[in-house]
Amino acid sequence: MNNFIYETPTKVYFGKDEELKVGKIIAEFHPKKVLVHFGGNSARKSGLLDKVENCLREENISFVELGGVVANPELPLVREGIELGKKEGVDFVLAVGGGSVLDSSKAIANGLANPEVDVWDFHCGKAVPQKTLPKGAILTLAAAGSEMSSSCVISNPKTGEKRGCNGLFNRMNFAIEDPVLTYTVSPYQTACGAVDIAMHTIERYFCPGEDTYLTDSIAEAVIKSVRKAAGDCLKNPEDYTARANMMWASSLAHNGLTQCGREFQLVVHQLEHEVSGMYPEVAHGAGLAALWCSWARYVYKANINRWLQYASNVWGLDIDFEHPEKTIETAIDMQEQYYASIGMPIGLKELGVKEDDLAKLALDCSRNKTRSLIGYKPLAYEDILVIYQMAYERG
Repeated sequence: MNNFIYETPTKVYFGKDEELKVGKIIAEFHPKKVLVHFGGNSARKSGLLDKVENCLREENISFVELGGVVANPELPLVREGIELGKKEGVDFVLAVGGGSVLDSSKAIANGLANPEVDVWDFHCGKAVPQKTLPKGAILTLAAAGSEMSSSCVISNPKTGEKRGCNGLFNRMNFAIEDPVLTYTVSPYQTACGAVDIAMHTIERYFCPGEDTYLTDSIAEAVIKSVRKAAGDCLKNPEDYTARANMMWASSLAHNGLTQCGREFQLVVHQLEHEVSGMYPEVAHGAGLAALWCSWARYVYKANINRWLQYASNVWGLDIDFEHPEKTIETAIDMQEQYYASIGMPIGLKELGVKEDDLAKLALDCSRNKTRSLIGYKPLAYEDILVIYQMAYERG
């Protein structure tokens, strides 16, 4: 087991009607003015924004609002939020929405706290935030795990780039998680969320590291629980137990718990970021589903034992020790069939990706052939291109 630091400073308020505490929770930070950041009209139509506003007014907390966050949150709105925050004297950011809203809020908080730096420089690796504003979240979608993660991913529509900025400064001070708020999530977005949640842990599972059987057991439980919860949510969108387990899994899958003792890089996420950066209409979870099985088929021979453990413990397969590769390939096939069964794509063609763009995707993912993605089988430009080609040919 590798050395590691595990720190999760986010305080979670979990359960029905916990969002009604938001005013009292924020009052503990003594803010001068709060920026309430959200996505589209659903937050208003559902009555959630009205509840939030009333809670803030009850505590005499001043606030200003900014909506308009889209899937794959974009840099122009982040910059608009920073300028609005400067003008209004904002010193606290409250995200009301899913992972895109939360990431946009994190970027705004970083930009406001470091006004001398262009916020995009944080996502290009040119600078690191030296401080940030306090921030909290009311979660309305179980998917990205941004409510407890140290990551923040923003898209730049001008360049077609989608880049992450990672660090403790991105941790929310608190997250309110009421599963009831996810009842109206569409079947498609529910399925996308299930893929993203599980993938946060599946990818950690296949990062290099040995002798992590406790971490492995936690990871396997998260992966299987998400699969069950997603199925129950799709059968009955108002199944509180299923929505609750899926929402909590979202947080545990991406708060660092399932990587303890292992190296860390979300490799398939890196592959997908290029796809939804170039094709912003692609839902992140759908992009992951379209790529994972091709990546798995390309890399599994680099660590047969690890993949046999996954096939046995996650998919319940008996190991064929004479033909171990068949067991692994069966597990990958089962995962691919599962994606198809919940309405997820299993190839890039289904997402509208053009074959002519594959080389550009690989070039961008490899940073013009200057980086390799980590793993038991490191992936350089040529490897990345092959995976994109394999994924294009699926489906």
